[in-house]
Amino acid sequence: MTSREKIRSIISGRNTGRCGFWLGNPDPKTWPVYYDFFGTDSQEEIRRRLGDDVRWICPQFTESIYQHPEGKPMFDYGEKGSLGGAGPLAEAETASDIEKYDWPNPDYLNFDESIVALDRAGDCYRASGFWCCFYHDLMELFGMENYLMNMHLNPELVQAATDRICQFYHEANERFFSVAGDKVDGFFFGNDFGTQSGLICGPDQFNEFILPWTKKFIGQAKKHGYQVILHSCGSIHSVVDTLIDSGVDCLHPLQALAVNMDAETLNRDFKGKVAFMGGIDTQDLLVNGSPEDVKAETIRVRELLAPNVIISPSHEALLPNVSPENVVAMAEAALDQTIEL
Repeated sequence: MTSREKIRSIISGRNTGRCGFWLGNPDPKTWPVYYDFFGTDSQEEIRRRLGDDVRWICPQFTESIYQHPEGKPMFDYGEKGSLGGAGPLAEAETASDIEKYDWPNPDYLNFDESIVALDRAGDCYRASGFWCCFYHDLMELFGMENYLMNMHLNPELVQAATDRICQFYHEANERFFSVAGDKVDGFFFGNDFGTQSGLICGPDQFNEFILPWTKKFIGQAKKHGYQVILHSCGSIHSVVDTLIDSGVDCLHPLQALAVNMDAETLNRDFKGKVAFMGGIDTQDLLVNGSPEDVKAETIRVRELLAPNVIISPSHEALLPNVSPENVVAMAEAALDQTIEL
């Protein structure tokens, strides 16, 4: 069974005899550390040696994806655009104000780079599609505080902006999926709904502003025959059942130290209802633990969540403080085999 077949089966709820493994998407500053350790400057070679089953090929993050004739970015958050600052929609009060923003045009999208990467992925599981991070985009455009306050004070404004962003992503996905076809296995998209202890917004606001478009993206992927992997950092335990009912097939990244996102709780409440990807703590264990600690914890998580688990870091963007020795230990314990260095 190829990695592609194995991960498809795991996400479908079948027992393949072993769990899956995904290294994640290490931060650019991390790769040189791993190049030195493994004696290669090829990311693909490192993934192959670790037994990595998954390739994440997100068109949204390719260099050539958005080709505006004037060189403008897909989303311009402005000089002040940040989660804690005031972005270009900070002063918006009406839906008409929303329309004044220079929204991205799907006619400027170019998928060539992504299609080449999909063709080169070999027999690995291909997770793809636009990241559709509309929750974060809105925080950048409004400023996080403005955005969350307007959910209560000006819900029509928030809905208008949400629709504008998500309509673009939906059309972008539609065009990409039509070109990519069966080169893609799973639609992988993400919005960080959680903090360390619970949802960022209230449950009513989640249901009103976040869930409807999340369901539309899931439905779009299902229409094209793809499995759905949803990324959210933080504690999202309170909405996992809702997400499963909405069609999510696999949850990522299982932030292990967030409230109720530990393997025991996930096993108790959701095992058999959804597949899992992640679970190996990047807040403490992979940073401060020994390889022996990492192996023991990985085996524990693997056995709790098996058979429908893809072992991976609890945040995919591994930082340079996660040693390659601990990455090797995680892979060896996930796959129950020795990695030849």
